[in-house]
Amino acid sequence: MKKLLVVVVALATLILVGCTTVAPITATSNPLGSKVGEAKGTYLFGIPLGFNMDMGIQKAAQNGGISKISTVDLKVKNLVVLTTITTVVTGK
Repeated sequence: MKKLLVVVVALATLILVGCTTVAPITATSNPLGSKVGEAKGTYLFGIPLGFNMDMGIQKAAQNGGISKISTVDLKVKNLVVLTTITTVVTGK
């Protein structure tokens, strides 16, 4: 019985906590600006939840009002069956 409880708690922890990874994609020689823009998309079992999920660098820059990009990062959050991918752009 105790082994079953340990397995259930471990699975519940994996489902609720998940894993977030942030990876730098690129950096330019432009000075670091104060603006931040994000473009996000969500997937359930690898299937997009939405029809127009533009997670590109250009869309993230538009969302942040950025015309000169300094850095681009990619943030991936996995919650077992649900995955959220966010492109984060900084600049001026």
